[in-house]
Amino acid sequence: MNFELPEELRMLRDSAARFTTRELIPHEPLVIRREAERGYTDLPLLPPELEKQILDKAKAAGLVGLEVPEEHGGAGASILAKCVVVEQLKHSILFPFGFAPNFPDVFMLLESCKGTQIDKYLKPFLRGETQSCIAITEPGAGADASAIKMRAERKNGKWILNGNKIFITHARYADFMIVVTLTDPAKGARGGMTTFLLDAKQPGISTPTAHPTIGDYQPYDIHFDNVEATDDQVLGEVGQAFAPLQRRLGLRRMEIAATCVGLATRCLKMMIEQAKIRHTFGAPLADRQAVQWWIADSYREIEMTRLALYKLAWDLDQNNDTRRDASMVKLQASEMVGVVADRAMQLFGGMGMTKDLPLEYISRVARIYRIVEGPSEVHRWVVARDLLKNGLPF
Repeated sequence: MNFELPEELRMLRDSAARFTTRELIPHEPLVIRREAERGYTDLPLLPPELEKQILDKAKAAGLVGLEVPEEHGGAGASILAKCVVVEQLKHSILFPFGFAPNFPDVFMLLESCKGTQIDKYLKPFLRGETQSCIAITEPGAGADASAIKMRAERKNGKWILNGNKIFITHARYADFMIVVTLTDPAKGARGGMTTFLLDAKQPGISTPTAHPTIGDYQPYDIHFDNVEATDDQVLGEVGQAFAPLQRRLGLRRMEIAATCVGLATRCLKMMIEQAKIRHTFGAPLADRQAVQWWIADSYREIEMTRLALYKLAWDLDQNNDTRRDASMVKLQASEMVGVVADRAMQLFGGMGMTKDLPLEYISRVARIYRIVEGPSEVHRWVVARDLLKNGLPF
């Protein structure tokens, strides 16, 4: 067993780290200020012109489209490579959902797009020319995707979609939507769920409500009122939405875990630097046992999470069944980052509470990761259910 990253991934990691230090971290004060000032609006955290400049530099640095196959203009890199880069980029609070194209949607669309969908939706998306959103969550169906009620009914040779989605990221700015519906209530998740590709401006689609939420997360409601879809807009096969959806959710959970490891590592670096230079009662904080324990425990928790994260990314590359371990890693990472951020704020004292540092922002952003893509309680249940059914994997 070799726990060392291959040389090409170490080089990619170092390149992403340099990019984060030079191009992302300097803009953090602007993001913190705009997030504080936007209130109930959905003001972007980066001005569009600045975001474009940063994206252009990221493309030049080879950090955009890593996971996109070479035949579609990407790097064709592994999921592990993407994981390593996300971790480094998330040493900064910029770009909460990474660079286009949306990572989990890449694999879902590559797997399922067919016919006219390839030229209309897939290719522009992979080139970063269009933006997607995925509409799964409903008022009565959050972590339990099998409980969705939105209907797609067959009428006069077309599909008629009616229902509501809630907490949908990027909905107001998406060019197209990946919409999960119920087409056969009797079969439910096992043969009765179908996914559609819908143009965001199709008649009957509206996004009337934005939900002001913690930190950088700004989701929307979507209403579907007698939206007509053709057979060409069915993604994959009728009734077979559940399996591709599960793989996509696993990829997003890995991405969230990488984000949490990156944010926690940033906090730990700040703790170490502050402990060396800050003196109280005639001695540096680095000499205080409580501070030493905060640093030691944070390193221990981050490193154990990172090892499990890299193993998950490797398993995804091998197409292994990752449902249990994706839940485990997302659970571990999302709970770990909150603890590390809290220690960092405590070490910095009053300054840790201010918007002069990114720590209070990180602590709020980190809190939401215990909810999105499945709350911690559901992931504990998933892990326990698998172990009780199948036993230990070792």
